[in-house]
Amino acid sequence: MKDFKDFFSTAEVANVLRVSRIAVFKRIKSGEIKAMKIGRSYIISKEEVLKALGLALGEKSKEGIDKVVRKALGQYREVFRKLGAE
Repeated sequence: MKDFKDFFSTAEVANVLRVSRIAVFKRIKSGEIKAMKIGRSYIISKEEVLKALGLALGEKSKEGIDKVVRKALGQYREVFRKLGAE
């Protein structure tokens, strides 16, 4: 089995996202990408890279999805029941 890295540099993340390193730093500063500072450099976890690529859901996204599902169930429960019976 192939061994994958757990953390990436800002340059590696920039290459993956096809943006500049400055864009990665801006996303880190805004909180869009969570990173750990090691000395003068940042490292970014594989999960954060996947989130930035849209391949993984963050907790905030999951909470938003749950809220929308609960609202839909509250409003359309009977319709969903009928559709499920077909």
